Amino acid sequence: MKIAIASDHAGYPLKAALLPYLKKLGHEALDLGTDSPDKSVDYPDFAAAAGRAVVSGRAERGIVVCGSGVGACVAANKLKGVRAGLCHDTYSAHQGVEHDDINVLCLGARIIGEALAFEIAAAFVNARFSKEERHARRLKKVTDLEQGA
Repeated sequence: MKIAIASDHAGYPLKAALLPYLKKLGHEALDLGTDSPDKSVDYPDFAAAAGRAVVSGRAERGIVVCGSGVGACVAANKLKGVRAGLCHDTYSAHQGVEHDDINVLCLGARIIGEALAFEIAAAFVNARFSKEERHARRLKKVTDLEQGA
């Protein structure tokens, strides 16, 4: 799976650790920045880059890392077609895909450590939308909201 991954300066060290981990799992990681933890940058720019890569089809899923994960999640969800979930546990990461078809995972580098981030990322990329009628019905309601219905 091709995964777009991006972070702000606060998320950079965790993003840098996730890149080889995703490759180890057999995925292709598309690194959309930032390039350093030393220069302050704005998380919406990087959440948008990952979200746009998913929406355009350049990547099947995205991962965005900022300090808390909250700002990145808010920003990513402003893009039409993005369903971002802030997950700091493995259950939410796989259930968010299985039930809600999330396509962008948001992580807080100041909230969780590297080992847990690896487990969460693996749960996210290994999960598939269930396509059960109740989940498809609910997802349609979400996409209808996005369309202004």
